[in-house]
Amino acid sequence: MSPKPVTLAAIAGAHGVAGEVRLKLFGEGIATLAQQKSFNDGALTLVKIREDGKGGAIARLAQSSSRADAERLRGTVLSVPRAALPPLGEGEFYHADLLGLPVVTDAGDAIGSVLAIENFGATDIIEIALDPAPAKGPKTFMVPMVPAAVIAWDDTKLVISADFADN
Repeated sequence: MSPKPVTLAAIAGAHGVAGEVRLKLFGEGIATLAQQKSFNDGALTLVKIREDGKGGAIARLAQSSSRADAERLRGTVLSVPRAALPPLGEGEFYHADLLGLPVVTDAGDAIGSVLAIENFGATDIIEIALDPAPAKGPKTFMVPMVPAAVIAWDDTKLVISADFADN
């Protein structure tokens, strides 16, 4: 789909005094992240990673040897080229592929664009920013990533059932 890099994690802050960083993970856990040795076009190198027991991870990067170094990295995302990731199976997607896509209904009505993808435990939820945004009321709405709601997507648009459109 998209040639843009895929973000796998973000540095949430320092962990301890030796330069380790706390990571917020955006993928399936540390397994995908641990397979990568280099991030951000070689700017960051992964030395070691472990789970933090809270759904995130603790990592040691070659470029961080003190707490101050780790704090300076806060907010940095860890991205890899799309080609560094495994191929997708039928019906699978990387969040990066959907973010920003225009959203239309199966009736052909333009709704807005994909703002975010969340998962609160049951399934992925697509947050759609309405365009144009209404003067009053919610500016976004959410649709579950299930076949009845999200009919299709490709690298140009996401199609949802008109029954799920928040009009």
